Amino acid sequence: MVRKILVAFDGSEKSYEAFSFALDMSKNYLNLSVDIFVLSVAQPPEPMDFTEINPDAIMKGIRQYYEELFKGLREKAAKRGTNIQTEVVMGHPADQIIKYAGEKGCDLIVMGHRGRSKIADWLLGSVSRRVASHSPCTVTIVK
Repeated sequence: MVRKILVAFDGSEKSYEAFSFALDMSKNYLNLSVDIFVLSVAQPPEPMDFTEINPDAIMKGIRQYYEELFKGLREKAAKRGTNIQTEVVMGHPADQIIKYAGEKGCDLIVMGHRGRSKIADWLLGSVSRRVASHSPCTVTIVK
């Protein structure tokens, strides 16, 4: 039974579609009280020179950016009578999504798929593939 849904949100068109999918699913298909968590992951540039860059200042700017985006998500959820919890963390996106899902006891992760060429996908890997392979719960990838 799905009671907790994690939406991986990076501000892309596909992540908005994933959020809408999770809202629709929670109201139209599950017909029960579902907690929706929205997680954004900031990945620091590599290599990071901490002597010149203040990581706290970077995170503050990133949080402000996502908080602006989260306002729209909260409004959309409120119109449907749903409250969401939002959070921004720093690290590798796939690792943080998997970790967060485990910590919160999520039953489902919903995330967008980014279209890449097969060669780029093979060379670089993808966050959605890694999450699907290592997640502690079911993963839905919205195309």
